[in-house]
Amino acid sequence: MDSLLHERIKTLPDHAGIYQYFDANNKLLYIGKAKSLKKRVKSYFRFGEGLCPSPNLSPRIYKMISETAKLEYLLVESEHDALILENSLIKQLKPKYNILLRDDKTYPYIYIDLAQEFARFETTRKLVKGSHVKYFGPFSSSHKAILEALYLLFPLVQKRGCLRDKKACLFYQIGRCSAPCEARISKDEYANIIQSAIELINDKKQMIKRLHDKMLQASETLNYEEASRLRDMQTAIKNSMHISQIDLAKLEDFDIFAVYIEDKSACALRLFIREGRVTSSTHTILRSMEGFDKEELYERLLFEYYTPDIPFLAKNILIADELENSEIIAHALKERCGHNFSIQSPKIGDKKSLCNLAVKNAKELLLLDKNETKITLFESLQNLLELDNAPFTIEVFDNSHLMGEASVGAMITSKNGKFVKSNYRHYHLHNKDEYSQMRELLSERAKRFDKEPPPDLWLIDGGEALRSLAEDILQSMGANVDAAAIAKEKIDAKAHRAKGNANDILYTKKGKLVLSPHDERLQFLQRLRDEAHRFAISFHRKTRQKRAGNNSALKAAGLNDAVIKKLIDYFGAYEAVRNADEKTLNELFPKRMAKKILSAIKTE
Repeated sequence: MDSLLHERIKTLPDHAGIYQYFDANNKLLYIGKAKSLKKRVKSYFRFGEGLCPSPNLSPRIYKMISETAKLEYLLVESEHDALILENSLIKQLKPKYNILLRDDKTYPYIYIDLAQEFARFETTRKLVKGSHVKYFGPFSSSHKAILEALYLLFPLVQKRGCLRDKKACLFYQIGRCSAPCEARISKDEYANIIQSAIELINDKKQMIKRLHDKMLQASETLNYEEASRLRDMQTAIKNSMHISQIDLAKLEDFDIFAVYIEDKSACALRLFIREGRVTSSTHTILRSMEGFDKEELYERLLFEYYTPDIPFLAKNILIADELENSEIIAHALKERCGHNFSIQSPKIGDKKSLCNLAVKNAKELLLLDKNETKITLFESLQNLLELDNAPFTIEVFDNSHLMGEASVGAMITSKNGKFVKSNYRHYHLHNKDEYSQMRELLSERAKRFDKEPPPDLWLIDGGEALRSLAEDILQSMGANVDAAAIAKEKIDAKAHRAKGNANDILYTKKGKLVLSPHDERLQFLQRLRDEAHRFAISFHRKTRQKRAGNNSALKAAGLNDAVIKKLIDYFGAYEAVRNADEKTLNELFPKRMAKKILSAIKTE
């Protein structure tokens, strides 16, 4: 190891902070926190004739230290501050050896506002304002089925705004609504129905039984379509009940976190206890060529799940294993969410039994996943493209313009092979050539890594020049994100988009790849590229149509094409032209023309 690294370690301060390890190519390997930088970093190394990894390290950390060529650090006031900064930087920079969770950190809840006279059950992922709001969940995937079951089994108000109609609808006629809009039910009677529905939410077995009875009735009347729908609802609710419904003596609310690690795979399981009963569970399967550290994985689980906007915060947290920094993490979560938290690892009793049950289920889920999965598409792509990360989350970029006009950029997101439209973004671009437009587009995205964490892979619609540009931008941000590009096959200098028969070219950091048009990996990347292209073209057309309308408005005000073009080029958007001030216009045009423009935009 380098003598400069040796000297750097020897001069570390005995102070709280975060440390960063880099390899010989200046790529970030790991971010860690420490109460004492001097003691913590030294524990990774053995000092003798030379500097080498400590022999008592885990294989994962030993490999990391073997690759380390450079050390950087930042001092902070306390270990608590180091924990906060560490988590923020890991999210932004995605270091190679830090454990990263790829699932959504917010889960859906069912809620009802009991302050309303004739309340409805709804779903939410964020805090809903109201002192009488009651939450149920969180749920992993069954919330839609549960909500549908409630409106099927109870005569509730079926539609938002239904009460404003003052007239009973079809739902009343088929016995699915009690018609409070026509005062056919009193507030107290409706409140009793709500209470019965709440009891059923907390008793999934009874809910499934009632759905099963309904299914049999539908089958007997030859309504097989309805019977099939009821069967699917039961299946969805059953699948959410990974853990058996254990009732505790006390009506307590708490969350349980358990981790099971085997070789280079791990299962992280969350178990939600509400009013003394297991209501739902969620889990995440993780794989890493470098393996896992249990304490670090627990820390990531807690920080990823507990955010200020989740609807219900169980303040008692149970973990299946001892956690060295539990008090510091609890304090950090309090600062983040505004509530006190207690993090415990129970040794005896019902809670210990529940923790053991959570670990057992995590083990079973990991075993089930291994039996069902050999090599995934994402692992195959990682090997093919020689990526540092398996590309579970991919952001794809494309831009569109017409001879430099109405230039726009688009980004689409794919998670686990599915498009996540809530994460789509579009941008108005100011540059004229494609290279500068892509640089502008990628730079804008990279600036938001602190608010919207980066993906595993950036995929660019273009060739090696744009891929290399993307890699430069990522390196300047210090983010551990791979970059690849896909270029359309060209026939007679024109892009060829024949589905299933296009010899598109892939560009990676290792060089150019040409796959068979029938290769499922190529077809997957083509689907992503084509979706980004569709999104970019759609936004480009809307922009052109809007600008055409805006230009017509400016023309009607007496301005010619040359003046309009100069205004749009300078201000970038029609809305900005409308807000132009006299001083700026006088700098751009002769005084008489500036006065005419100002009069035109004020009149318009």
